[in-house]
Amino acid sequence: MENIVEFFRTDNFLILISAIVCILLIGFIIMIVKLFSINKKYKAFLKKIGNGENIEEDLENYMYRVERVEKQNAEMRGLINAIDTNMSNCIQKIGIVRYNAFKDTGSDLSFALAMLDENNNGIVLNGIYSREMSNIYAKPVEKGKSKYTISEEEKEAIQKAIDNQNVYRVKEK
Repeated sequence: MENIVEFFRTDNFLILISAIVCILLIGFIIMIVKLFSINKKYKAFLKKIGNGENIEEDLENYMYRVERVEKQNAEMRGLINAIDTNMSNCIQKIGIVRYNAFKDTGSDLSFALAMLDENNNGIVLNGIYSREMSNIYAKPVEKGKSKYTISEEEKEAIQKAIDNQNVYRVKEK
């Protein structure tokens, strides 16, 4: 152990450390030169691929645009989901029945019109036409039923609307 401590105190140790530092310094300089050379070749390669233009800048611009489009798509998906949620409360199903309310009128000028949302809520309108007058009655419909007395034509219009399969829904991927 004392031999090692004595060696650290000699000039030979300092010469050895100096030689190691010089070798490491030369190696570091060589690595820096090689790094610059590789970097220069890399830039030349990118220009060659990009037909004289720096493709690295083009790729960075492209990636920026892709990220921006992805952000816009996420915003649009949120808006579409909000619209889709609101669509269930919009009139989506319609059923209409034309009929002759009175024997003395010439054709089917009276009608029953049911307008329902996705949950079969909405209204049924009944337009009764006669030669002397014309009346329209509106009745609320909840879950395909009305708490008011409804005619056979109104029932038929409601059933036609319920049977209508034109409900709009966004399909998720």
